[in-house]
Amino acid sequence: MKQNRKNWFSLFGVIMMLLFMAMIGEAKKASDSFPEIALEPVISGLNKPLNLVASPDGTGRLFVEEQEGKIKVWQGGRVLPVPFLDLSDKVSSGNEEGLLGLAFHPQFQKNKRFFVNYTSPENGLHTVISEFKVSEEDPNLADKQSERIILTVQQPYSNHNGGNLVFGPDGYLYIGLGDGGSGNDPHGNGQNLSVLLGKMLRIDVDKEENGQAYGIPKDNPYVGREGLRGEIWAYGLRNPWRYSFDAGTGWLYCGDVGQNHWEEVDVVKKGKNYGWNIMEGTHPTPGVNPHGSKKGLVPPIIDYPRNEGTCVTGGFVYRGHACPKLKGAYIYGDYVAGKIWALRYNGRKVSGHKLLLKTGRNFSSFGVDWNGELYVVDHSGGEVLKIACPR
Repeated sequence: MKQNRKNWFSLFGVIMMLLFMAMIGEAKKASDSFPEIALEPVISGLNKPLNLVASPDGTGRLFVEEQEGKIKVWQGGRVLPVPFLDLSDKVSSGNEEGLLGLAFHPQFQKNKRFFVNYTSPENGLHTVISEFKVSEEDPNLADKQSERIILTVQQPYSNHNGGNLVFGPDGYLYIGLGDGGSGNDPHGNGQNLSVLLGKMLRIDVDKEENGQAYGIPKDNPYVGREGLRGEIWAYGLRNPWRYSFDAGTGWLYCGDVGQNHWEEVDVVKKGKNYGWNIMEGTHPTPGVNPHGSKKGLVPPIIDYPRNEGTCVTGGFVYRGHACPKLKGAYIYGDYVAGKIWALRYNGRKVSGHKLLLKTGRNFSSFGVDWNGELYVVDHSGGEVLKIACPR
């Protein structure tokens, strides 16, 4: 009997060792599936660039937003001398304020409509979502007088403005708003479904309804519910800083900036609660949720501690051709740490994660061109750089 028990424990030990070695092998295989990368300078001489968006009309242009209010056009290997749009007289900039987001209408080639997100000091600090049209005379100039304000949201503090704008595969505009600022979300906006702050919004810019300059899609999760805002798609966000739809899966990846301890990446879905201010990443927020209850909350697909980075910058799933080993990987970074990571997510868990590059740069955004190739925006260095894979 004792001998049988000894043999059983020996067999169990062997099995556990084999499983452990298999796990190590799988982890190494996942890590090895990511290539080395390098950054190739493309645009320089910019003033605090925050965002990069490719023109969707086949002209090969790249549009760069500068924090203080200008959008510049890169075409034919150079930045054009006259800005596409100059909103410097309307924008409050500095710290986390400024011209923060840009999105071209899905039918831009026909209707010449585009949308911006900026902070304005007029009548108290607020976020402005506006529509503009391109000039009839010059495709590299916007008609500033064509501005049509779509939505404004009062901001109680100067930080956590979010700022990105993205059209989804469904043709609707997604607007990520921070919790309004300060620390610990003192107004409880992140969990309050009667306010727009701390949310991912989804609106229809091709309709005007109920006295508003936009429509609300009928399948938004809180439409028709008394006291709740129908514009809300998801909630519990602290400061969504750059998000994008994966062209392959349609999933919405979002980098949500943490407070004091943890940074996170979420895959944002309809009607889900991503935890702030109850949780910071996968961890209870000190002083807010001392008992650590996570009931009803969707955890991030990954989070990382402040000794790894201080301000996450959401990126893109790579669908280009220049770096085959990056295909299907989500590339994101950290503004303060100057790091770029890659991860693979299969819809249930992260199956591979690797630090690709550590630099001294401040990555304010990622961008993707007409070929699916990736770029990073260096805020303090005034540059745009292309992600390349040395052979």
